Amino acid sequence: MIPARPGPQPAVTVVGIGADGWEGLPGPSRTTLRDAEVLIGGGRQLDLLPPAECAGERISWPSPLRPAVPGLLAAHAGRRIAVLASGDPMFYGIGRTLTEVLDELPDAELGALRVLPHPSSVSHAAARLGWPVEDVEVVTLVGRPAARLAAALHDGRRLLVLSADATTPAEVAALLRDRGFGPSRMRVLEQLGGGQERTTAEATADDWAHPSGDPLNIVAVECRRAPDALRLGAVPGLPDDAYEHDGQLTKRHIRAATLGALAPTPGELLWDIGGGSGSIAIEWMRTHPSCRAVTVERDPVRAERITRNADRLGVPGLRVVTGAAPAVLAELPPPDAVFIGGGLTAPGLLDACWEALPAGGRLVANTVTLESEALLADAYRRHGGELVRLAVAHAVPVGGFTGWRQAMPVTQWAVQKTLDLRHPRSGADR
Repeated sequence: MIPARPGPQPAVTVVGIGADGWEGLPGPSRTTLRDAEVLIGGGRQLDLLPPAECAGERISWPSPLRPAVPGLLAAHAGRRIAVLASGDPMFYGIGRTLTEVLDELPDAELGALRVLPHPSSVSHAAARLGWPVEDVEVVTLVGRPAARLAAALHDGRRLLVLSADATTPAEVAALLRDRGFGPSRMRVLEQLGGGQERTTAEATADDWAHPSGDPLNIVAVECRRAPDALRLGAVPGLPDDAYEHDGQLTKRHIRAATLGALAPTPGELLWDIGGGSGSIAIEWMRTHPSCRAVTVERDPVRAERITRNADRLGVPGLRVVTGAAPAVLAELPPPDAVFIGGGLTAPGLLDACWEALPAGGRLVANTVTLESEALLADAYRRHGGELVRLAVAHAVPVGGFTGWRQAMPVTQWAVQKTLDLRHPRSGADR
């Protein structure tokens, strides 16, 4: 073991390494690994380092990894620590976890993080395929459900899917077939940058029959929608047929207007109260991969249906809480926005949602009943915002002619909570 050096605590250094191992590392990365007293990484990564060159104590990551990180780093504080990562540590890698952990610790304990990146598997794959990286969407299935891939499926798009293991390509092909993208063309690139690099022959998801190969792989997909598959756009207002429902569904045109009023931005959290079929929460999450949502639905059958809809439409991370609002709201993390699609007449619901919102948060509530409309009119009087009535009519056959069939009008209250008391309709409490 290399003896510890006295002096100030050095930074933890994360070194990216590729399938080409030691031979593919640049000089600064080799120097760091030679000088390290502690080498932490996965077993496969540690095996790539020659013992004669890297004499530091070798420690494999335990499982589960994240809870162990603070204690593991603290146990070796005062020593030169090098952490190995596949490719670019800051691209779906250990670099993010270490940054978050070190930010939570006192500065004197472990010091800052230093990162020495290596070309990522995405960079290698794009180079082999001749695909501009900026035109490619990357979806990781490492530790994540395959269902999240569905949100990225759009005709003509190119995807690079980071595989969890050797079974992922077949799982991707099955999902493409199930979601109406069976004609999509696929290739699997294995051991990118290493001596055993291999790319499979191209095949469609419909015809995919390649056996499982190397677990270190990435799947390239050129999306092609089947002619009879339902077209799902990238903006709110998906076809009603995209959802499994029992009639409790915010219809397409009202849904688009509602999401416009909610105005999701990346990273925000929505409470969807009275989830029904989950359409508002699902389309909130589809606006950006970092958007989060919790839907509250008291009917267990509908709650299960929401989960199925979320999986099918590519947002399996939607949290479904089975219970009645406002009783269950105290258990939820603070929202950035709230949508109330049902249960407005439940005592205390509207006030509880308003109180939960921070300054700048948005609340949107829809109703079709006179009783709930009266509640919204009162809330509008107290808090301001916008009170609108949305009416949609559809052309339908009338004998041998065509006429309009009016859907029930929807009253919508939309408001942003502020702390500015100077303006009588600023949205602040009065």
